Amino acid sequence: MSVKEIITRKLEEAFNPQSLEVINESHQHSVAPGSETHFKLVIVSEKFDGMPPVQRHRTIFELLKKEMENGIHALAIHPMTPQELQKKKLDELKSPPCLGGSKS
Repeated sequence: MSVKEIITRKLEEAFNPQSLEVINESHQHSVAPGSETHFKLVIVSEKFDGMPPVQRHRTIFELLKKEMENGIHALAIHPMTPQELQKKKLDELKSPPCLGGSKS
């Protein structure tokens, strides 16, 4: 099972999301082709209702602790409730270009 599939399964089981995108952004960085080291998560779940942003991130990091210790280098997390999603513009969720490694 790929890292992306593991992340997806864990998030689906824990949050029963209304919407979930697990995007492998590794190709935008100085890593080998086919790497699974940089991900962006856009997750919409009622379970985030009343939960402060820091707690949302901590909860997701704890859930993905094993994956973070075993190869994920970067994880951009965009957790929100369905109500918050209605207020967001998807352009706000774009990841910045990589400036590290051999890209600079």
